[in-house]
Amino acid sequence: MSARHFLTLRDLRGDELVRLLDRAEELKALRGRAEHPRPLAGRSVGVLLEKASTRTRISFEVGIHELGGNALVLHARDMQIGRGEPLSDTAHILSGYLHALVWRTFGHDRLETFSAHARISVINALSDDHHPCQLLADLMTMREALGPSLAGRRVAWIGDGNNMAHSWIEAASILDFELVLACPEAYAPKPEILAAAQASGRGRVRVVRDVAEACAGAHVVTTDVWASMGQEDEAEARRSAFASYLVDEAAMRVADPRAIFLHCLPAHRGEEVAASVIDGPQSRVWQEAENRLHSQKALLELLLGGA
Repeated sequence: MSARHFLTLRDLRGDELVRLLDRAEELKALRGRAEHPRPLAGRSVGVLLEKASTRTRISFEVGIHELGGNALVLHARDMQIGRGEPLSDTAHILSGYLHALVWRTFGHDRLETFSAHARISVINALSDDHHPCQLLADLMTMREALGPSLAGRRVAWIGDGNNMAHSWIEAASILDFELVLACPEAYAPKPEILAAAQASGRGRVRVVRDVAEACAGAHVVTTDVWASMGQEDEAEARRSAFASYLVDEAAMRVADPRAIFLHCLPAHRGEEVAASVIDGPQSRVWQEAENRLHSQKALLELLLGGA
């Protein structure tokens, strides 16, 4: 049986995603208890980093350990992959040593090429086009705040149509909630990702230019930094383009009164979000960050628990 990969949210069926989120809540409740499962006992999982990492590295390393596995943190600069070894060769080599690879990389095509040659499960811990592991934590946090069914809820995404926006678009089409993205015209999500979501017939996804329009009645307001890793040379141009895309108290006032604020972190207070919002009573960012651990443990259990 071939290994199963998790490169985008679409690698899970809708019912699987719901069950995974249910299981994440169970694992959260079981943490530190004797009955916590250890399905990765005797298995080794690599965590390969090509970008700096806090939440991804620690949540996966701790999660693998708590599931009974052995976590190996690998840095591309210390491997032959950092010196030009073909991805296909590295995939064959690591498949002989590891039971799965968690990879934080740049181009999404790198993950696709690697997984095509790997005999082990490959998990996308971040690529330029998708950030599905973060969405697992975000969806878990939504359910904790708003209830288990997300169908019909409204999410406002403010800012760059980036990898996070793409994964939100996929989540909306899988779990049937409304997503309104407020993005500058030059920074809209990729048309093919929007088209695939709209063709699914589930969820309602649209792009607007105005922050207040996106936030009106929203149950969740979320954003990301204006310049991600690898975009440092564009930072000044991006600050100009996104100057009016700040999530502040005015944006939260037009949202649903019970709305929560999410951010994948790290955050730049005073740029994409006001300090009064991210540090305010509607913010769930610390709960969201912790939920990376629990939701990824559920993912690892799903992919490897029966292997």
